Amino acid sequence: MKINIYIDKERCKGCGICVEVCQTSVLEISEKQNAQGYSFPVAAAPDECISCGLCEMLCPDFAIWILSHQDEASS
Repeated sequence: MKINIYIDKERCKGCGICVEVCQTSVLEISEKQNAQGYSFPVAAAPDECISCGLCEMLCPDFAIWILSHQDEASS
């Protein structure tokens, strides 16, 4: 299964909740900042994502979401 992690860095306010709740340490806070001056999360290890959805459920700014789908090659 292929998992894509999408982060709207301009919507993010850098609270870090997504990083804290990530069970497999996929996310980490970037050293870069968005236009508002907030450091945003990045998917440092996207292949480790188990698609639990905690990051997107708990993000107060709706700035992160994941999509999982079958690889066409593995079907």
